[in-house]
Amino acid sequence: MDLFVIVATKGRPDATAVLMHQLFQQTLPPAHVVVVGSEAADVEGLADLPYVGAGRLTVFTAAVGASVQRNAGLDWLASHAKGKTAGDWVVVFFDDDFRPRTDWLENCARAFQADPHLMGASGQVLADGVTSQVISETDAQRYLGAELPALPHAWSGATARQVPDLYGCNMAYRGSFASRERLDANLPFYSWLEDVDYSCRAARHGSLRYLPDCQGVHLGSPSGRTSGVRFGYSQVANPFYLYRKGSVPLAKCRRVLLRNVASNVTKTVLFNRTRDYPGRLFGNLLAAFDILRMKSHPKRILDL
Repeated sequence: MDLFVIVATKGRPDATAVLMHQLFQQTLPPAHVVVVGSEAADVEGLADLPYVGAGRLTVFTAAVGASVQRNAGLDWLASHAKGKTAGDWVVVFFDDDFRPRTDWLENCARAFQADPHLMGASGQVLADGVTSQVISETDAQRYLGAELPALPHAWSGATARQVPDLYGCNMAYRGSFASRERLDANLPFYSWLEDVDYSCRAARHGSLRYLPDCQGVHLGSPSGRTSGVRFGYSQVANPFYLYRKGSVPLAKCRRVLLRNVASNVTKTVLFNRTRDYPGRLFGNLLAAFDILRMKSHPKRILDL
């Protein structure tokens, strides 16, 4: 089974280069990797990597936005995976600051080969800089080598299990779904919850699973991310949009929305400045006001 990898990157060419080296050192190397930036600076130096000359890595740019860039990667794949049966290949989306263990792709391929009804999967996150402090490259390798104990996380545990949606920093889909479906381009920039929307749609065609043997670390690097106000707006507007769209259940949208607003309030009051929580809270309020005015839409952040 061939595994293709798509990496949408913004403002982190050095981090992306580290991921490229790790991907081609996997016990099961990817059939091909596609890196999509939003401008030349995002992919600076990547075209000089030896994997490009070897025909194993393609680097290009598209319009900005995680969904748009990932879709550009899927479009490239659709034109280059011709002749392959859609059910016999898998596309893996990695964030540019995700660090997979060397057997991530091999374990993923094994799971998809064993279960023809498996439509999507995410692996075990040993540590996540998004939910804690930003993780260094050195510490990431220490987590991967079990020198540091794994941190508590929603995507943890030693047993595989069915899940309702997937985690976007490391998620894989069978080609029969990914060849015909695209991520929602109405979710601009950071595309908050695009992973939930896409995976919930995939769940209509098969099962989604947490794979504990596909282990990795999410650095949570702040560079390249959208502003606090824009991100805060997305934290409220995007779940409301996805609920109205009908792709994500109301309970999930409500839970995600309330959890993030509560976190922004708490961390603003406690003067936590590891991230722009006051900006996020202000964005939350702007989106709530727009909902009341019936003017809420994810693309409103383009005007903020």
